[in-house]
Amino acid sequence: MMVAVVAWIVAGTLASIGGLHVYWALSGTAGIVRAGASAVLPEVDGRPAFTPAPALTLTVATLLEIAAALVALQGKLFAIGGLPPALIRVGALGVAVVLAARGVGDFRLVGLFKRVRGTRFARLDTCIYAPLCLALAAGIVIVAAA
Repeated sequence: MMVAVVAWIVAGTLASIGGLHVYWALSGTAGIVRAGASAVLPEVDGRPAFTPAPALTLTVATLLEIAAALVALQGKLFAIGGLPPALIRVGALGVAVVLAARGVGDFRLVGLFKRVRGTRFARLDTCIYAPLCLALAAGIVIVAAA
C-alpha cells in the first residue's frame, strides 16, 4: 500500500513536470519568460547559460512522461502486457540514476555541488530542484525495491 502511494506521488510529480515542459515548448520562449527565465534556466554573468529549443524541451517532456510511466508500471499502478518486469525495473532504476545525477549536479551550473551561486536559479536549484530530484530518485528506489 505504501509503495503504491510513493509510486503515485513520484509518477504524478514526473508527469506534472513533463506537462510543464510541454507548455514551455508549445509557447516557445514566451512560456519560459512568463515563468521567469531566471527561475528555470541557469545563468552565467547575468544571462541564461543556454536557450533550449522547443524540440529539445519536448524531448525532455517526453522523457519525463516515459519516466512517469515506468514508475507507475513498476509500482503496479497499471500494467502493459508483454513488458518483462526486469525491463521495467531496470528502466525505473535508470531514471533514479539520472535524477540522482541531476540532484548532485555537474559541479558547475546545476545540482547541490554547483559553483555558480547567487543567481535566482541557483537559489531555487539548491532549495527546490536538486532536493526534489534526489527525493524522486529515492522514491523510485523504494518503488523498485518492493
